[in-house]
Amino acid sequence: MAKREVESQTRLSRSNDIHLDLTEILVTCRMLPSLIIMLLLVPCCYGENPAIQVSLTNKGLQYGRHIGAGLMQEKLLGMTFPTIRGHVDTFLGPIPYQLVHTTVTQCDFPEPSIEFYKDVTGFKVSLTGLSIALKGYWSMRYHYVLLSGAFKLGVFNLDLTSIAEVGRDANGRLNISSVSCNGTVGEAKMAFYGRSSWVARHLVDLNSIKGEIEEKICPAVKQHIVDMEHHLQEINVSFKVNEDLAVDMALTGLPFMNSSSVRLDLKGELYSIKHREIPPFKAKPFTLPEQQASMLSVGLSEFTANSASYAYYSAGRLQVIINDSTLPPGCPLHLNTSSFGLFIPQLPKLFPGLLMELQVQAKATPNFTFHNGSIKLDLLNWTIKAFAIEHNATRTPLFTLNVDSKFSGKAWIDMDGKLKGSIAMDNIKLTLASSEVGPFQTAPLENLAKMSLLPFLAKVNEKLECGFVLPSTPHAKLVNSVLKIEEGFILLSSDAELSQRNTEWNQKTTMYWTL
Repeated sequence: MAKREVESQTRLSRSNDIHLDLTEILVTCRMLPSLIIMLLLVPCCYGENPAIQVSLTNKGLQYGRHIGAGLMQEKLLGMTFPTIRGHVDTFLGPIPYQLVHTTVTQCDFPEPSIEFYKDVTGFKVSLTGLSIALKGYWSMRYHYVLLSGAFKLGVFNLDLTSIAEVGRDANGRLNISSVSCNGTVGEAKMAFYGRSSWVARHLVDLNSIKGEIEEKICPAVKQHIVDMEHHLQEINVSFKVNEDLAVDMALTGLPFMNSSSVRLDLKGELYSIKHREIPPFKAKPFTLPEQQASMLSVGLSEFTANSASYAYYSAGRLQVIINDSTLPPGCPLHLNTSSFGLFIPQLPKLFPGLLMELQVQAKATPNFTFHNGSIKLDLLNWTIKAFAIEHNATRTPLFTLNVDSKFSGKAWIDMDGKLKGSIAMDNIKLTLASSEVGPFQTAPLENLAKMSLLPFLAKVNEKLECGFVLPSTPHAKLVNSVLKIEEGFILLSSDAELSQRNTEWNQKTTMYWTL
């Protein structure tokens, strides 16, 4: 790297308080581990199988590193620091100074490295050969004498290595702490301009500036890790899904890390916001397969889907009232005793010309099971209670049917990146539980139920065929996604695409000065 020699310096008295906060630039290295730590912003609980597993591979880690480096380079160029104040000790006593409008004018920023560090279950970040050029204005005041001018400062070949560990605190929340840090500056050069520049050159010791910067590198990095730890403690355990449900995304254990990936085991329980109850079933263990070709993978077990079913069931949300006004337009059958006389001949004789109402209610939790290539949904032990609506609005019970039904479905991510699927009815069985109008055959009503469901399923499949866009944020989206239904869980493997103004990495260039 070509650097013009700064004007020769005379022997200067040592500066004991050169607070050049150039280390604020170095702290932007925090963006690299921050991209990874943001995946770990959930608290911890222990002693249970996870329902959701999330794995970040080395491919995803290095993509985050590359994006983070580009963002840091953008942030550095043109950065301006607030006024820097301090003093230098001389034989005349301390002389106060200030540096204003200190701005980064050039930056040789080699792309940092980041890796999984399984020895401490954390991350290791290394930066080698960072060089920064700054310019600004200086002033010194001794009693009534004011000296001022411009300056240029160069910090060359700065190296930084930091190791951070992720763990848990006494409350079971994820935390992060600094394990080790080492920062060195290869060389510092400074030039002063203005009529009084010779005074500044005689007062400022460049070795002292270099030492001050080195002393502040690691404390600044460690302080940022402390700031991230404070942020972790503010993260909620649960997140609202909709008006009825929230999801508990607590970790069931510490992150598992090896040299190529980190895996998070999450509770993944959906529960009713108003009526939370613990499900009477447990999450079954499953193994998330290695997907090194993708940046990240997510495994969603049957427990998560079934916890949502139980939440709705325990909150009394799995029930509906059906009357004639709720039937779809054009339905050939009306919900009255005359129409139902086709299936129950004695009904219109006992209750002539009355409207009817059906109360459909679940008596057990709907159950999801995941098998290789398919999803099964069992809706067992449902009831249909039929009532006649008297002219005085009294509801008179007629009969009660037990309903067992089974459905199967498939899900996939198409070439257009949309989540698509299909659903089919495997079986529906109606049996008579009780009757206030006498016995009757349920087979005709069973056939009616099957025929009534077919148009509904057709509309559902039409929407599923159109597909749904995968979740995204203004700054990130999933790409190259693949969805597989495995035994006991659903596996989503995907790459991620983060947006930034400049996605091209600028390779290191030689920094030239005009002093």
